[in-house]
Amino acid sequence: MDQPPISLILEKLGVPHKVFHHERPVTSFEQAAHDRDQRLGQIVRSILFRVKEGEYAMVLMAGQAQISWKMLRKILGRSRISMATEEEVLEVTGYQTGTVGPFGLLKPARVLVDEGLLNEEEISIGSGMRDKAIILRSADLVKALGNVELVDLLERDT
Repeated sequence: MDQPPISLILEKLGVPHKVFHHERPVTSFEQAAHDRDQRLGQIVRSILFRVKEGEYAMVLMAGQAQISWKMLRKILGRSRISMATEEEVLEVTGYQTGTVGPFGLLKPARVLVDEGLLNEEEISIGSGMRDKAIILRSADLVKALGNVELVDLLERDT
């Protein structure tokens, strides 16, 4: 079993983690959580946004909660942003959509972590490889990311 690139980076940083290998291809968020014996809120999505030409931001969001576009635009200081295309995701992160994690990015991206992620002690993130995930403590993730912004991006009914 090849070691995922994000696991190699975490090892170099001295961050304790486990590599989880899915026995079957992951086809849904629910399946990922079930296979990893985690709740939906423990699965972290790494979502890349195009802020403007050549400028990107990655949002780490726990679970399936919707991102507040209004809050994200305010935090990024832009009236218009968009989700990155699959091509941009690969170009910026070096990873295929569905495998993205916040380490080893090929191009700079501002990293925003929704503070709700810290509600879970143990989480899982993309490993950079299909059918593998990284399981680690949320506090260790935030510490390893270093210069990261903790923000409230949860969509709320108004």
